[in-house]
Amino acid sequence: MTGLSGVASLMADPTRAHMLTMLLGGQAFTAGELARAANVSPQTASNHLAQLRAGQLVEVAAQGRYRYYRLYGSEVAHALEALLVLERRDVPGLVPPVPAELRVARRCYDHLAGELGVLLLDALLERDYLTDADLKLTSAGEAWFTNLGVDLPALTSKRRPLTRPCLDWSERRPHLGGSLGAALLAQLLSLGWVARVEGRQLRVTVPGLTALEQELGVVLRETKWAS
Repeated sequence: MTGLSGVASLMADPTRAHMLTMLLGGQAFTAGELARAANVSPQTASNHLAQLRAGQLVEVAAQGRYRYYRLYGSEVAHALEALLVLERRDVPGLVPPVPAELRVARRCYDHLAGELGVLLLDALLERDYLTDADLKLTSAGEAWFTNLGVDLPALTSKRRPLTRPCLDWSERRPHLGGSLGAALLAQLLSLGWVARVEGRQLRVTVPGLTALEQELGVVLRETKWAS
């Protein structure tokens, strides 16, 4: 089965959907790890992973005697994030049932998502570092990202779009995707403003809270997940 219906069919199976969501943080896992997370046998997991590979939703890399599975690329992650928005359409006006620690800050494949990701994009737009219409990087934005330590010439040479809006499934508003979104998260991690926890979860550090407020006026609703 090919085309949209084929991709939808691959994602629709609960076991495969669980595996894909586990890979949404950008990490790579073995078939055994994915099998345990999905609560299925290793043989069942292997069968599902073979189908996902055939549909180009996951890819595998060998390291020694282990084989690690990861999402095929950012486009797969973008599609999954959008589908999670549809999954969370509960009662209008209610906060989606998302764990608080993931709602504040998490990885969406290789870029920043959650409340912090949405607030950062808002701030970049308010300061005219990105244009409202198409998220085009402005001259002021180029200066800010360069001062932050992002290598913009290296990003513009890539085939991947520099910027793109990615609809956040917990905040229901866009955060910044594309190669610039990925570079921004990498730099925030390098500066120690955010830190990895486990899985997709990220935490904002205390120095990060101060720096983000000073640089962009970003203030989180909850700071108990910062340390």
